[in-house]
Amino acid sequence: MFLDYFALGILLFVVLTLFYGIIAIHDIPHLIAKSRNHPHQDAIHIAGWVSLFTLHAIWPFLFIWATLYREDRGWGMRPDGVLKPEIEANAEIARLQARIAELEEQQPRTKGNA
Repeated sequence: MFLDYFALGILLFVVLTLFYGIIAIHDIPHLIAKSRNHPHQDAIHIAGWVSLFTLHAIWPFLFIWATLYREDRGWGMRPDGVLKPEIEANAEIARLQARIAELEEQQPRTKGNA
């Protein structure tokens, strides 16, 4: 009789451990997204819960989605963390603004031009 209850206790422990383990595993992409300050962390969290109903078929994609973004370099994959196109674009904007100011100074000031 004791062994029956002991076996039932072990079975209950195993079932609860597996249940908790599945719940904990499905939440890993959300925790990664949260730690990286991911802009889509709520969507990743909801998709993680949906993945429970698809037997975690979409879980690898959630993991990839969560790990692609880093706050210091965005979606880019450059190891230096510098967004060169953004720096070049800002420099080009500064050059164009300087050129516009130069052309405005060269333009003759007449009453007709406002």
